[in-house]
Amino acid sequence: MTLAGKSALVTGGASGIGEACARLLAARGAHVTVADVDDVAAKSLADEIDGSAWAVDLLDTDQLTTLALEADILVNSAGIQRVSPIEDFDVEDFRRIQRLMVEAPFLLIRAALPYMYRNGFGRILNISSVHGLRASPYKSAYVAAKHGLEGLSKVVALEGASHGVTSNCVNPGYVLTPLVQSQIADQAKVHGISESDVIEKVMLTESAIKRMVEPSEVASLVGWLASVDAAMVTGASYTMDGGWSAR
Repeated sequence: MTLAGKSALVTGGASGIGEACARLLAARGAHVTVADVDDVAAKSLADEIDGSAWAVDLLDTDQLTTLALEADILVNSAGIQRVSPIEDFDVEDFRRIQRLMVEAPFLLIRAALPYMYRNGFGRILNISSVHGLRASPYKSAYVAAKHGLEGLSKVVALEGASHGVTSNCVNPGYVLTPLVQSQIADQAKVHGISESDVIEKVMLTESAIKRMVEPSEVASLVGWLASVDAAMVTGASYTMDGGWSAR
């Protein structure tokens, strides 16, 4: 499962799932570019793993339209979350989530495919969610974006198949990341419960395994999907949700 000689770009790479993926891919031998809006954290991690840092605000999608990427592996991990009933959902928040989690991955994939096609190898790994396959109340923008990412990933799989490029989604349940921890207060507010009850009664209620996913567990699946061993795996959505989607 060595990735020696390969280059990887990980968005949202300075923390959470993205950081775990960057560390694992680097440990497997890839040269990793850590792309993150937090330039200090991106550079710190890049220095630690002998990679490169790209300080980028992916919400500014205009800058991505003429981009050309030389990456063998692209991990789309950057994400944000807002929790609110639809009737109160801020319109600009809805648009920002689609821009960051659907439009930006499309533009990055678009920028990377010519290089991958020329080399006859490419791995597109989209960090989706169980919410790419299931819905939850109060998450209209996030669920819509993840469902959109699922569709995009499948189209890339079909178009890239003859070029040695695979495209897959990884679909974890709640992962123990700053993004999840930051939404506990929002969840408590919309559900009318205490913050201490959010994890048990909201986040883990559908999961058969009553704990959150670790970022390193998500990264382990990404690492396999990035390898030559997964050459026949494409257009798939791999759940890591503790049994949530088995219901």
